[in-house]
Amino acid sequence: STTHTITGAIVGVGSTQRAAAVRWGVAGNIIWAWALTIPASALVAALAYWVSRVLF
Repeated sequence: STTHTITGAIVGVGSTQRAAAVRWGVAGNIIWAWALTIPASALVAALAYWVSRVLF
């Protein structure tokens, strides 16, 4: 996605200047958010499906 591309570009350009220019804690938080998005959305979809099956 566009967000992944822009974030990767910012981290890449920052690290070419010097590695300390990148706030690696923030970059790590972003990566964790990306990693958790797919399982979390799958869980929400499964719950919505289950609720719709029970109600209808």
